[in-house]
This record gives sequence, structure tokens and C-alpha cells, in this order.
Amino acid sequence: MKYGFIHSFESMGLVDGPGIRSVVFMKGCNLRCKFCHNPDTWSFGKNNKISPDELLKKLIKFKPYYDKSNGGVTFSGGEPLLQPEFLCEILRLCKQNKIHTCIDTSGVGNAEYYSSILENTDLVLYDVKHYLPNDYFDLTKIKINQTLKFVEHLKKSNVPIWVRHVVVPNLTDSEKHLQGLCEYVKTLPNVQKVELLPYHLLGENKYKLLGIPYPLNGVPAMDKQICLSLQQKYFSNFGGNQK
Repeated sequence: MKYGFIHSFESMGLVDGPGIRSVVFMKGCNLRCKFCHNPDTWSFGKNNKISPDELLKKLIKFKPYYDKSNGGVTFSGGEPLLQPEFLCEILRLCKQNKIHTCIDTSGVGNAEYYSSILENTDLVLYDVKHYLPNDYFDLTKIKINQTLKFVEHLKKSNVPIWVRHVVVPNLTDSEKHLQGLCEYVKTLPNVQKVELLPYHLLGENKYKLLGIPYPLNGVPAMDKQICLSLQQKYFSNFGGNQK
């Protein structure tokens, strides 16, 4: 049996996909994004080990809420693609029980499993860190070709996509950058929605507790209203952006 390593569980999430959702935050991530607010999910550790059957039992309890709100379960992280065998099995079990499935991913994992994962995925929240190779590496410390492999599988799968992109003051908030992002999004398949996420400082204290230097020390939080106006300006052609 393949076990998963879970960081935390949110039973009634409202911002990680449509409807009321359970959000399973999985451990492990290879990226070191400058704006990451969950550095405590980077390593796998040995705690919160769970089997697919155990997790399904937990999810089934909330199925009435999923059904009434057109919700479901979202697998986030960390990076869920780094636990591919567990993810494949829990996605399969969810689909058997008519639970809507979503993965929130940066698209960096083991490409061998992408097709099997997407086979039982109803929606992908695709975190676009950057669209230019050098800037992508500067932000994440890995090369962009890894996430591009995932995009190739997305193109073959026809799974709907919601694009997410973090807007950081003086880093990813310029008109030139957002115009380029808009053109990049047009190359992605089946994009239903684009969400610009305002950079915040909620994770800063986690770095202090872990003894890790904060990469964006001194950078202010992104104004939410400005972020919303940028989303409406550049991505109004995609559904759901006025909310």
C-alpha cells in the first residue's frame, strides 16, 4: 500500500477551486520560490502518514457539502506531484465515489506519472511562477523545463485549467510582465480562469521559526485592490475574474 505524507487538512475551503472543498496540503516541494509562504511543507518528514483508504473515509464525511455547492477535494502542498503513487490512488478513489478532484500544482514532479494523475483529475490549478526561463530560475531555483513537461501532458489531457500567478511589488507587477504573462496564458490549453494572487507577508514568521533567511525581506505586501484591477485589465477575457 502506498502511503501519503500530509502536512495539514482544511475541511471547508472556499478559495482553492469551485464550491466548498476539502483541501489536502501534501508534504514535499523541490521549488524554493522567493514568495513561498509555506516553507514548513518543503520536507517530507515522517509525521501525518496516511493511506488512500484512510483519507477517502475522511473526505466522504464532507461529500454532502461538495454535492450541494459543486465542490470537491483539492490536493495542494507543498507539491502533490511529488507523491505520485499516493496521488494516483486517492484520485482514483475519489472519482469512484463521484467526488470532484482538483490539484493545485507548480507542475514539477515525476513526468512518468502525469498521464495517470490527470486521468482522474477534473481541474488543475496551475501555478505559473514565471514564463521566462531566466526569471523562472531566479524565482524558484530550478529550471523551467520541468514544468514545461507537465504542460505538454496538460495539452494532451484536455483537463480544464485555472491559472494562478503571484503578484509581487517591483517583481511581477509591471505592465510589461503582465502583458507577457497574458500572451503566455494564451498558449496554455483549456484555461477557464486566471487568478492574480497578491503577495502577502503571512509566511514571514515561519521562516524565522525555521531559521531560514526570508528571501523578500523588506518587500511590502501587494495591494489587493491594485491586484484585482490588474486582473481585470489583463485577464477580463477569462471567466470568473470579476469576483
